[in-house]
Amino acid sequence: MQTVSLSLFRYARAGARLKVLGEMAAARRPRGPLPQAEFVRLCGSGTGEGFTPRPNTAVWAILAAWPDAARARAGVADAPLFRRWRRRADEAWTVYLTASSARGAWGGRAPFRPEAAAPSGPVAVLTRATLRPARLLRFWAREPAISAAIGRNPDVLFKIGIGEVPWLQQVTFSVWPDTASMARFAHGDTAHGRAIGAVRAGGWFREELYARFAITGTEGHWGGACPIRDMTQAKAIA
Repeated sequence: MQTVSLSLFRYARAGARLKVLGEMAAARRPRGPLPQAEFVRLCGSGTGEGFTPRPNTAVWAILAAWPDAARARAGVADAPLFRRWRRRADEAWTVYLTASSARGAWGGRAPFRPEAAAPSGPVAVLTRATLRPARLLRFWAREPAISAAIGRNPDVLFKIGIGEVPWLQQVTFSVWPDTASMARFAHGDTAHGRAIGAVRAGGWFREELYARFAITGTEGHWGGACPIRDMTQAKAIA
């Protein structure tokens, strides 16, 4: 069963951040940074709640899809890329996921295979979009209201905004107690719901992907602890 890993790294020192930037450039080589993985993206992050156009040079991410859980765990533990990033980091955290649904494309392909049952408890959601340059200003004009709304939402257990190309290619990742609470935020009469309506009506995205995941494990800490350790419903989390 395909396993997806999202690994976050925090760097306090400027020298460590510069080395990560060098790794980002090297990731564009033909074989990529993790040839044993099925899909890999190295991403930067945004400031504030994470869903902003202002880059946060302290936080970086590796998103990878692996053929199975054993190779995901081994890759995160032993692959040279992960070892280098973890060695320089002041803090690192990884969450392991299995897709329960996915639609859309990323770089012209479907990277996630839905193989898990829809989770009855906590659900992780990943969205990815490539914005049309002509729609950039309209999209980011709505960002402050969306960012404030997710920051105030008592249901969201974890959230971060990451991306491959600043302003143009954006990824959001969030964890919710259940599907119902996520749906209320995403599709209700909220800033986010209204923004989604505008996006659909205006064709603001050149490419988009939406996926939901069951959470199968975590490693490390973020903010001094595992940010979703208290989800007692998620009995599979280790």
